[in-house]
Amino acid sequence: MPVERHLKDPVREQRLYITRALVAAVVVLMIIGLLVWRYYHLQVTRHQDFVAASDKNRIHVRAVPPTRGLIYDRNGMLLADNRPSFTLRVIKEQAGDMDALLTKLRELVPISDDEVDDYQKRLRFRLPYEAIPLRYNLSEKEQGMLAVNSHFLPGVEVAAELVRHYPAGDAMTHVVGYVGRISESDLQKFSEEDDSAYKGTHVIGKRGLESSYEDLMLGTVGSENVETNSIGRVMRVLERNDPVQGSNLSLYLDARLQQLAFDALEGERGSVVAIDTRTGGVLAMVSAPSYDANLFVTGMTQSDVDALNDPFGRPQLNRSVQSVFPPASTVKPMYGLAFLESGKVTENTKVYDPGFFLLPNSERRNHCWERRGHGPMDLKGAIQQSCDTYYYKLSYDIGIDHMSRYGEMFGLGQATGIDLKGEKTGILPSREWKQIYKGRDWYPGDTINVSIGQGATEMTPLQMAVMTMRLANRGKAYQPKLVKAINGVELPLGEPKTYVEATPRHWDAVQDAMVSVVHSLRGTAHSISKGLTYKMAGKTGTAQVVGIPEGSEYDPELIAKSHRDHAMFIGYAPADDPQIAVAVVIQNGEKSSRSAKVARKVMDAWINGFPEPESENDAVEAN
Repeated sequence: MPVERHLKDPVREQRLYITRALVAAVVVLMIIGLLVWRYYHLQVTRHQDFVAASDKNRIHVRAVPPTRGLIYDRNGMLLADNRPSFTLRVIKEQAGDMDALLTKLRELVPISDDEVDDYQKRLRFRLPYEAIPLRYNLSEKEQGMLAVNSHFLPGVEVAAELVRHYPAGDAMTHVVGYVGRISESDLQKFSEEDDSAYKGTHVIGKRGLESSYEDLMLGTVGSENVETNSIGRVMRVLERNDPVQGSNLSLYLDARLQQLAFDALEGERGSVVAIDTRTGGVLAMVSAPSYDANLFVTGMTQSDVDALNDPFGRPQLNRSVQSVFPPASTVKPMYGLAFLESGKVTENTKVYDPGFFLLPNSERRNHCWERRGHGPMDLKGAIQQSCDTYYYKLSYDIGIDHMSRYGEMFGLGQATGIDLKGEKTGILPSREWKQIYKGRDWYPGDTINVSIGQGATEMTPLQMAVMTMRLANRGKAYQPKLVKAINGVELPLGEPKTYVEATPRHWDAVQDAMVSVVHSLRGTAHSISKGLTYKMAGKTGTAQVVGIPEGSEYDPELIAKSHRDHAMFIGYAPADDPQIAVAVVIQNGEKSSRSAKVARKVMDAWINGFPEPESENDAVEAN
């Protein structure tokens, strides 16, 4: 019966079929319409969005580091240059599993935990798709291993780059300085300041001129748009903005004189500073002991680290500008001029020296270095023979206020202004200084100590050289400086400044006395006068490091090396037409004659010419 009922209603069945067909057709058309709309939306409406996204995965902007500027001495000798090196770099976005990649890389080349830590730190401050160095200074063998396995190392590249090289050796390190890897604190600072100057750059000036002239020598970073494949290999460079090379520096410094002065110290701790009196240009600035600046570029062993941190030698300390010493008797010409300018004494005023000086109402003897005494002393004799008693007496009579004014004129207690970071100012003692820093009143005993360069007085070797230059030039001088020219263009010299004004007759008296220090039989530096072809003016100094008890004799053999006297000498030459001013400090060197000999070698080379280097044949014959 159901079949019969179905056959009896064909119209109804046909209507149902048509309805179902129409519904199906509508659904199909709607689906087709939706697909067409979606296709249009993707291909037309959002075409540029997907093109941009595709380019973002395929095309990257990367920084192109500039070439760092070079450093030359006055004769064009390279003191800091750039040499090619190869670096392993990783692009994190293309590296995938970083731990797995590191495992593969360590099977090919040695990578330390410290290098991984440095890489992780730099990741926090990088641009997207920026290649970050993981390992520096790859050997040829290591480069080959990485090249052969490059298809298994996504995001890894070996890049050629220029690294710093210092060809001039240890003697130049404290002046030139060195570059080092950018620290995390530097990266944080650049990130906060949105400073793009170091994008693509991995080093920064750390010491010396490399640090002081960092902004000029760095250069300007460039950029390039590169197209990469699926594993991050660069296929082609689409666009490039070239970087601008950093500025080149040419110095007043003479590398030959620097090396000669360094060798003349013969391994002792100390400093030699030589200044051209006509320009203020620093001809030599030696600090010993020193170290090889290339260690901070190529890496160092544990023994290198230990040597750099030696607490006795302290090779990283630039003694020329960062160490202060009691200047001892080297200040006597300066204070001698101050005495004359006070109007209370003349160059002929005599003081009797019995070997000591007693302050009024005191029984304590302030001894002269010559315990037997010098007898009657005038200015020339007091400077020539370095008579302490003469200075005790006149400083007591004239007072600290007048002396402090002249100390300030000669540069004590203030920065010289040299174009090198980190110089110390030393101490110029005065009533005000003692009240501020010690909370005590000034006493006559303080004054007489200051008059012989002891007590609280402290100077750097550079300050001593500047004081000497002002003595040589009769109060007129230029500010000391290292850099002579930038990119071949000499910096303007300007006019010398008058720091000290004094009566010509008084200048004559002081300078004549300094000449007698070297050329008189009784002069404390007479030992260096033999064979001199020019006239030298100078002054010796022996700075006491530890006090000697009353009635005791100074015996260096019974005193620890670090407690022995410092040996000092200042001088200029030729005395009648000054060209060079020199200050020498040998730390715990005991005898000032040792420093005087070093100064003589420096002045001889500058005035008479440098000695010819010994040939191999000469060396064989000498043996």
